[in-house]
Amino acid sequence: MSAHPLVGHHLSEAEHLLAHADDNLVLAQRLGEWISRAPELEEDIAIGNIALDHLGVARALYTRAGELEGLGRGEDDFAMSRPEREYRNLLLVEQPNGDFAQTMVRGLFFDAYQVGLWDGMAGVDDTELTGIAGRALKEARYHLLHSSTWVVRLGDGTDESHRRAQEAVDRLWRYTDEMLEELIPIRRHAWGRVVSAVLAEATLQVPEDPYQRGGGRRGLHSEHLGPLLAEMQWMQRSYAGLRW
Repeated sequence: MSAHPLVGHHLSEAEHLLAHADDNLVLAQRLGEWISRAPELEEDIAIGNIALDHLGVARALYTRAGELEGLGRGEDDFAMSRPEREYRNLLLVEQPNGDFAQTMVRGLFFDAYQVGLWDGMAGVDDTELTGIAGRALKEARYHLLHSSTWVVRLGDGTDESHRRAQEAVDRLWRYTDEMLEELIPIRRHAWGRVVSAVLAEATLQVPEDPYQRGGGRRGLHSEHLGPLLAEMQWMQRSYAGLRW
């Protein structure tokens, strides 16, 4: 198999896929919290559809990771039976939604990352993975268009929307290094160009924040993941072996 598009080759292929599946599952759960609470009906539907896109990617990656792992585990086992310390998602995706500006800024940072990630997977020899990546890339490009449009609209809008958007950028910037350190340099630079261009159009400032947080890929999470998993997994943990 050709080299994985991420650095950190001490991880197995199955472990890489689990980490990316966890990213998408946790973000899908977060975005699902907006359903019936978005600022307008059209946006309620859009966010719900984006959450379903991420859930679909997570399911496909869990299934492929289980095949590569060879231990008989499937998507439900990975999603519903692992404790917090076994999750390998980025800290960024587990952060609370906050206000609408924070959700869109989080989306901008993550969507730009996933466009580069899935594009990079086009060169691997695993045909199952390239198929997943190809479908995910189309969705990620739409997600990036959606989030970047909203960031520009909010940043270059009213004084209040600008303030909230800048606060979101300042709050979430510290979680970007963990995400970018996995990417090869050319894709890291591409992420920077895309995000910087959107923030400039939105009249938002790139933070000069030397403090960065990491650990999600090692199972070291913020205080926010545990409650999210408790809500997501309560039925399966309350009724072990439940079948629909």
